[in-house]
Amino acid sequence: MHTQRGSSAWICLLAWPLCMSLPAQAQAQAQAQAQALSVPTATAQPARTPSSTELEGLVEAVRQSTVAAQTNGRVIHLHAKVGDAVRAGQLLATLDDREALAAAQQSAAQYEQADAALRSAQQQLRRSQDLRNQGFVSQAALDAAQVQYDSALAQKKQAVGANAQTGLAQGYSRITAPFDGYVRAVNVEVGDLATTGKPLFTLYAPQPLRVVVQVPASRLAAVMQAKNVQLQVGMSDSPWLQPTSKTAVPSADPIAQTTELRLHLAPADSTGLVPGQQARVRYNTSVSANHNDAATSTNALQVPQQAVVQRGELTAVYVWTGQAFSLRPVRVGSGSSGQALVLSGLRAGDKVALDPVRAANAQRP
Repeated sequence: MHTQRGSSAWICLLAWPLCMSLPAQAQAQAQAQAQALSVPTATAQPARTPSSTELEGLVEAVRQSTVAAQTNGRVIHLHAKVGDAVRAGQLLATLDDREALAAAQQSAAQYEQADAALRSAQQQLRRSQDLRNQGFVSQAALDAAQVQYDSALAQKKQAVGANAQTGLAQGYSRITAPFDGYVRAVNVEVGDLATTGKPLFTLYAPQPLRVVVQVPASRLAAVMQAKNVQLQVGMSDSPWLQPTSKTAVPSADPIAQTTELRLHLAPADSTGLVPGQQARVRYNTSVSANHNDAATSTNALQVPQQAVVQRGELTAVYVWTGQAFSLRPVRVGSGSSGQALVLSGLRAGDKVALDPVRAANAQRP
């Protein structure tokens, strides 16, 4: 009996700290809950956000020309090189024109021959007319003189045309710039044989410029209807530019199933840009976050930016569970106007802490 009383005493002594700690823990939990209730919160709500898509494009000169040879000849001199600024009509290259010169001389001789034949036929026709009036020749002789004159006149007209054609052919040996611009490419060297239609130079005018992008057929309607289309040329920190107009080429690539979209730049925005630079085209289409179309909707929610906490590579928010705050990882996108766009990790109606520091402290009893 004595042993049993002693055991009970020892049990009371051992359980005494536990019995005393129960009210303290309950008090600490009550204080933590009260502290958590004092943390301001906001409700996650569906967001009507712009769905942004980027496409790759290239800067292109609106006015660009490939200067080709219009006659055959060997290149004997180049008067321009890549990067040179040229004026309309400026000489770019000279071809060997000896053959054209010989043809021009031959054509000139034929013209003189035709002119002499015409003068002789005209004189013969006048004599025949006088003799016919005097009754010395028949009407048949007069008609023959008239036919000879008409034939000589036609031959002279033919010689005039041939002479003009050889003059043009001789001028084709001088390659000139069609407009003011810059030489982008030189495709020949001195000594090369230039043939009819062979590209010799590529020229472009520095203004105006445009950005050309190949848009998939499934996105063309969205791009054309988008109110906010921007483009960026060069580095990622370059400013985003607003095109003055956009034009879709009314045809599609049969293999890639893309349509060419041309975005024209304002002269002030295209200063310093050159054809061939890579560009990024971004367009936004406003969609509802609870839309059923998975291609355009992100099912996104918006919460105040101050509710999002970053811990290393973890992005999270403190969500109120009814009794305490729980740290929950989320995936966020680019928001605006002080609102963070939460793509996943939250449900509509969840309450998040606006003061993450106080919410974290409220977790510790």
